[in-house]
Amino acid sequence: MPMEQRVSLITLGVSNLARATAFYEALGWKRGLLGAEGVSFFQTGGMILGLWPREELVKDARIGAAEAAAPPGVGVALAYNARSREEVDAVLAEAEAAGATLPRPAEDTSWSGYTGYFRDTEGFLWEIAWNPGFAIAEDGSVMLPDQGQNVPET
Repeated sequence: MPMEQRVSLITLGVSNLARATAFYEALGWKRGLLGAEGVSFFQTGGMILGLWPREELVKDARIGAAEAAAPPGVGVALAYNARSREEVDAVLAEAEAAGATLPRPAEDTSWSGYTGYFRDTEGFLWEIAWNPGFAIAEDGSVMLPDQGQNVPET
């Protein structure tokens, strides 16, 4: 049986769990599974974002010291699709107020969208984008336009 095409949980290996948790809570995110020790979970629509101490993630994955020493966020970006250009600006401002840095302010793109990036307090990149071709359902889910399902715009 092939692996289903889905992502269930994204775990970020963080150097400071308390600081990372406080950052996402400052964005208004609500933690779940509050009884779990040494890890923070946030329900994000149909999937979960987990924050776990980097040294624990490294041990659990059994990766080598060279890989473990790589800075976080290199070669990957998490993304938040906004419902409007104005929401992109608002989310970037909110993230910056919570302690993020903005390596790329929001600007128009070649694909007729509008996007910018922030780095969270652990260095992970987040792209905040408005893509006029991606409809966003009321629950925040996004569906590619060529997947044969219509996602109602909100």
